[in-house]
Amino acid sequence: MTTPWIDLAIEGLVAVLLVLTIGYCIVLDKRLKRLRADEADLRATISELLTATEIAERAIVGLKDTAAEADRTLAQRLREAEFFSQEIGRELGEGEKLLNRIIRITEAARGGAPAEPSPVAVVPVAVATRAAEAPRDRASRLGELRAQVTEATSRIGQLKARGAAA
Repeated sequence: MTTPWIDLAIEGLVAVLLVLTIGYCIVLDKRLKRLRADEADLRATISELLTATEIAERAIVGLKDTAAEADRTLAQRLREAEFFSQEIGRELGEGEKLLNRIIRITEAARGGAPAEPSPVAVVPVAVATRAAEAPRDRASRLGELRAQVTEATSRIGQLKARGAAA
């Protein structure tokens, strides 16, 4: 048989081990609760991330559609600008022909031989050539055209004045 003090020591040791086990269980329970709470937060974060990803995907699709529409609009406007540029070049050529005819008629009405070649006939050809080339700034082209129209108008006025004087 064992002595009572050994039995008491063994039972004391088992009691201490039980107290330590209970304490460890309490600590472990707190950690598990915190882990579960973190899991819920993690699930909420994942859910928010999925929602944000879906929104971003929809926004990307919208941006792609907008870019495609802008590309189509730009292509259409470029085609229109090219058409109008060619049309202006054609009309300038027609205007040059008409102005040359007017000059010839005026000179024939005066009864004289054709004078020196008019520089007005040269300017629209250069403008028509430039209009067919690469597109330039509209404002500068408009200013250039206005200057040429003013010059042509003043030359027609001079021709009229010569015709009236003769």
